[in-house]
Amino acid sequence: MTVLMVFSTRSWGDMIKEPNVAGVFYPADPKELSDFIDNLEASTGTVPTDRKVEIAIAPHAGYPYSGPVAAYTYKAIARNHYKTIVVIGPSHFFPFEGISVWPRGGFKTPLGVVPVDEDFAQALLKENTEEFHFLPQVFDREHAIEVELPFLQKTFNDLHIVPILMGDPDPQVCRDLAVALDKLIGKRDDVLILISSDMSHYYTYDVANSMDALTLQAIKDIDPKKFFEGNITRKMEMCGFVPVTTALLYAKIRGLKHVEVLKHANSGDTSGDKSKVVGYSSVIFYSDLSGQDNDDKGGIRALSAAEKKELLTIARHTIETFVKTGKAPDIITKDTRLNETEGAFVTIREHGALRGCIGSIIGQEPLYQTVRDMAVAAASQDPRFSPVTAVELKDIDLEISVLSKPVQVRDASEIQLGKHGVIVSEGGHQGVFLPQVADETGWSKEEFLSQLCSQKAGLPPDAWKNPDTALYVFTADVFAEKK
Repeated sequence: MTVLMVFSTRSWGDMIKEPNVAGVFYPADPKELSDFIDNLEASTGTVPTDRKVEIAIAPHAGYPYSGPVAAYTYKAIARNHYKTIVVIGPSHFFPFEGISVWPRGGFKTPLGVVPVDEDFAQALLKENTEEFHFLPQVFDREHAIEVELPFLQKTFNDLHIVPILMGDPDPQVCRDLAVALDKLIGKRDDVLILISSDMSHYYTYDVANSMDALTLQAIKDIDPKKFFEGNITRKMEMCGFVPVTTALLYAKIRGLKHVEVLKHANSGDTSGDKSKVVGYSSVIFYSDLSGQDNDDKGGIRALSAAEKKELLTIARHTIETFVKTGKAPDIITKDTRLNETEGAFVTIREHGALRGCIGSIIGQEPLYQTVRDMAVAAASQDPRFSPVTAVELKDIDLEISVLSKPVQVRDASEIQLGKHGVIVSEGGHQGVFLPQVADETGWSKEEFLSQLCSQKAGLPPDAWKNPDTALYVFTADVFAEKK
């Protein structure tokens, strides 16, 4: 039965999504299905069960093919307690822009109905009305979410889901969804992000394994840029690469550092036909067992004077090279601290006056590469200024701000002017002020936040008082060519 048939006048109020692939991808008989999953889990090898898993990846092909791999994911998360599982999959049959969120009701499988966390789903739709939609036709033939549900039903008793399908590849949509999920989840520890995705499709066995190895390495490195570009250029391949990119960005925001590939195999391992195979993987992302990875008091690991000098040299050399040649130079450093992934801003001043300032709040590259890229952007892409010219090079001074991971605060009372940079986010609008803005302007906290809302986010000046507006704080290690 298709979604359009389910949405008759009689059943619209219930919004119960009927299964699309029961009896095809997995058994339609409840007992047969339950026994099938039990047998898969019984044959699963040893997995860590003491991790606080925050993100998991599981495949979504027919159970005889991908089930032996998927079982590893569910065995690893079984001892965790979740009230809400956000299930994100790709749209295989319906191209569209943005994301589609099923807002209420539930999804039906032979094992019963899995209810939707309606409060979470409705709140997510309100986060970005331009990109986040409910498009029922997207779910019409789709199996990516459905195939995960019987495993979840067998693993957890009290379960609510937020079903999300993602459309055309757009890195901005991935970022916006990752930020929205981080905002809505906040400090809750009972939410799992579950990504539904297979890997490479229809290559020979050896080619598929080589390609999947590259893909899994980018995932283990939590490198969303490398992963996204690898899939766009077809050097890597996952049908759910857009949801996985979102997961990697979310992992960056949450400060997750631990990734474990529990199992990788392909259809050739189960069917014996190795001429054209489909790859499958089971992956978990987790914090330290002590929970210290999410300690919001962490701040920034200190940079030495030599490391700060090297970053300033990289920024200066990059701007001079770009202004003169139109190309950014290739930069290499062996300093392990500068190879850590962190966000950074580069600020350009000319005779003391602001001449450009652009940055990346969420680090997606090694710090030295972020500084190089932001130096180019500050010199040529700040919409408030024309590009820096060769004549100006002798008159500009550079400042770098290396940022800690942003942490959401309950309200403005937790913000410390001069110490905290602040991000304001509401309804798809977002703005940021660095910590030094407060010292440079002399604004009060109310002036600081009002200017942030109106000047940077395009929101009403008092939007920061609205409980629906999210406030995030971060610290910065700020250093410049001139003290």
